[in-house]
Amino acid sequence: MTSASQLLNDLQDILPTIAANADQAEALRMTPPENIELLTKIKFMRAFQPKAWGGLELSLPQFAECVAALAGACAGTAWSTSLLNTHSHQLALFSKQAQEDVWGENPEATISSSIAPFGKTTEVDGGVMFSGDMSWSSGCDHAQWAILGFIRAGAAVDAKPHQHFALVPRADYEIIDNWHAMAMKGSGTKTLQVRHVFVPEHRIESAKALMTGQSTGYGIYPDSDIFFAAYRPYFACGFSAISLGIAEQMIVWFTERSKTRVRAYTGAEVGKDVPAYMRLAESKHQINAARALLEKDWNDLAQMGVKHALPDADQLAQWRTNQAYAVKMCVAAVDRLFESSGANAWFLTNQAQRLFRDSHMTAAHAYTDYDVCKQIYGRHLVGLEPDPRLL
Repeated sequence: MTSASQLLNDLQDILPTIAANADQAEALRMTPPENIELLTKIKFMRAFQPKAWGGLELSLPQFAECVAALAGACAGTAWSTSLLNTHSHQLALFSKQAQEDVWGENPEATISSSIAPFGKTTEVDGGVMFSGDMSWSSGCDHAQWAILGFIRAGAAVDAKPHQHFALVPRADYEIIDNWHAMAMKGSGTKTLQVRHVFVPEHRIESAKALMTGQSTGYGIYPDSDIFFAAYRPYFACGFSAISLGIAEQMIVWFTERSKTRVRAYTGAEVGKDVPAYMRLAESKHQINAARALLEKDWNDLAQMGVKHALPDADQLAQWRTNQAYAVKMCVAAVDRLFESSGANAWFLTNQAQRLFRDSHMTAAHAYTDYDVCKQIYGRHLVGLEPDPRLL
C-alpha cells in the first residue's frame, strides 16, 4: 500500500515532467493525458478513495501538501486533479449502490462536477429527469462520471427546497469545449450538457445531509476517519492549497531570477538591490503566514474526523473564510514579486507570468471570493443569521 510519504516522494519524481508539460496544458486547454497517466501510476488519483476500493484514504493535511507541490509545477493540472480526487471523498458519502455504479466496473474511475444548482429536474418514479448546461466542470475530459447540482424539496434532512447532487455517467452528457480563459488554462473547466437524463434515487444526495452526517453513505466505512467529515471542507481544500503552491514557486522563481538579473540600462545586479530582497522577504513572510493558517485548519479538520465529530457553525465559518484570506495573502505575495520582475517576466515563455495569472484565478472561485467571505464571517461574529444569498 502506498503511504503518504511515498506518494509525496513519487510525486516529486514526476514534477519535472509535469512542469515541462505546462505550456502544453495551456495550449490544449486541459490537463495533458501524460500528466494524468503519471499521476494515476503513482496512485495520486486515488488519494481520497476508500481503501475498500483500492484507494489511499490520505488525511487532509497529507493531500493538501501533495496538491501544493503539484501546483508549483502546473496549477491547471493541480486544479483539475485535486477536484477529481475530492469528488471521490464526496462519493464515499453517497449510497453503497452509487459507489458500486462508479467503482464496481472501474475502481480507477474519477468524477468531475458542476455543483452550482444549474440543473433543472422533474420528479418521476424512482428519481428525477435531469437537464441543464452545467458549467465549470474542471477535469471533465478525464472523468467517467459527474456530480451535478440542482434544487430539490422534500429531503428528510430538510423539507424545504435546497441544493442536491445528482451522479451521472459520462454516456449521459456531452462536453462542450468552451474553456477559453486567460488563466488556469490546463484545468479544462468546460461545460457539461445534459438533456432529459434519468437519475435514480440511489444516485442523489442532499448537500445538507452531506454536511451533517445524514447522507446515505455516512458511516459505512467505520475504520476510515476521513469519511466521518462534512464534505465541503474536503471538496474545497484544493483551492487554497493550489494558491499556496503557486506562491511558494514564485519565491523560488524570483530568488533564482534575482541571482542573474542585470538591469539593461545600468548594468546593476538586481539581486543586490535593497528593494528586491525587501520584496522577497515580505512575500516570504506573507506566504509563511498563509501556510501556517492553512496547516492549522487542515490539521483541525483531520482531528475532527478522527473524533468522528462534525463541525459547528463557528468552525465552518472560520474554515471557509480562513481559506479565502490565505488565498488573498498568497496573491498579494505573488503580485509584490511580479510587479518588480521587469518586462521579460511578461513573455509567454516565462514561468512568472503563468504563476501571476494562475494565482489570480485561485482568488476568483466563489469559495475563495474574500468580499463574500468577509460578509459571511462578519455576520457570524456579530451574531447575525447566515445570509442565504452568500454561498
